[in-house]
Amino acid sequence: MRGRANEGAITADFALKLAMAAGAHFRRGDHRHRVVIGKDTRLSGYMLEPALTAGFIAMGMDVMLVGPMPTPAVSMLTTALKADLGVMISASHNPYEDNGIKLFGPNGFKLSDADELEIERRIDLPPDALAPSPELGRAKRLEDAPGRYIEYAKRSFPTDLRLDGLKIVVDCAHGAAYKVAPTVLWELGADVIPIAVTPNGKNINAHCGATHPQTLCEAVVQHGADLGIALDGDADRVVFADEKGAVIDGDQIMALVARHWRATGRLKGPVIATVMSNLGLERHLDALGIGLKRTPVGDRYVVARMRADGCNVGGEQSGHIILTDYGATGDGIVAALQVLAVLVQEGRPLSQVAHAFDPLPQLLKNVRFRGPSRPLEDAAVQAVIADAEARLNGAGRLVIRKSGTEPLIRVMAEGDDPALIAMLVDEICAAVSRAA
Repeated sequence: MRGRANEGAITADFALKLAMAAGAHFRRGDHRHRVVIGKDTRLSGYMLEPALTAGFIAMGMDVMLVGPMPTPAVSMLTTALKADLGVMISASHNPYEDNGIKLFGPNGFKLSDADELEIERRIDLPPDALAPSPELGRAKRLEDAPGRYIEYAKRSFPTDLRLDGLKIVVDCAHGAAYKVAPTVLWELGADVIPIAVTPNGKNINAHCGATHPQTLCEAVVQHGADLGIALDGDADRVVFADEKGAVIDGDQIMALVARHWRATGRLKGPVIATVMSNLGLERHLDALGIGLKRTPVGDRYVVARMRADGCNVGGEQSGHIILTDYGATGDGIVAALQVLAVLVQEGRPLSQVAHAFDPLPQLLKNVRFRGPSRPLEDAAVQAVIADAEARLNGAGRLVIRKSGTEPLIRVMAEGDDPALIAMLVDEICAAVSRAA
């Protein structure tokens, strides 16, 4: 659930109802029920956190409040504390005006479709079986939550390695990891230069973080650093800047981790990525004999495929890297530590270690549409797309889809001929605009 804060579903009233519905659904068995609630640094978190807390307490569930913490920390703490449910209040990489609510089951994974549908059904019903007064839940702050997550993240880094001698810029996007990310790197021995670590409720992701890596690249060059790490608002994404200030995206990170893990006998199955990952990644992994399988856009689809196929490396080009050996969801800090481990072991600069393949020219443009319009169902749009596929003739890919969070049609094309790619994207966007 994600949208403009204090509008639509992202209101205190809806959060209260959602907590009651989720509490009713997960209040199973006769043990003392518990829910973990974390958040990022958005102003509206102060509105949603107490509303969710009240709803769970009304259902007889104890609430563990962890404050601003990365999304993967909430997933981890849900299982570590044997909680019935985990909640993260965040709109991830979106601007501060937006917010959202992510739910995790007791196993730390995002909810199944069946669980979500059941919770939706309960929202429209009167709260069933509110807790009697003597059985109301309680709320408390988990003061040692940051320390628990810091140790969890550090355990993913090889015990025989250190980061001594590495100067690292870490851009925390004024978000949930503004305290824990610099601490993890410092405790492992790095010379840390933290930036975007002064959240004020409104500056999360603003001209910083994984969605604006230019800030990181400039800081790396300015400080003469060995590399830079940029997280997004809830720290489930990561991108890098090498020592020259060049961006290293999620596709390159997946390639690096998969190659290293296969060499050390840890890789299980092919890499799982979405339809947005570059064709260059697919060709590279095929050449290595690792392979790539694609899913629709969204980390939940990647995780579902990884669990079904028994794979342990997956993610998205945006930097959402999922390593199921360590956790049930994307973790920007843990993913960064895997890259740093390879860097230390190979003793080469990041520009050499992390540029595994040359990406094919790829162009993505967005077309906004209004209301209930369904431009992708328009016959003229379908004809233009079919013509573009024919002109690519197998030497590239088209991915045209509706955004899951905004009224946008995303038009992406990639291939060996950049001029052709640009022409096809423009033609498709024009057709969509006419139909929107």
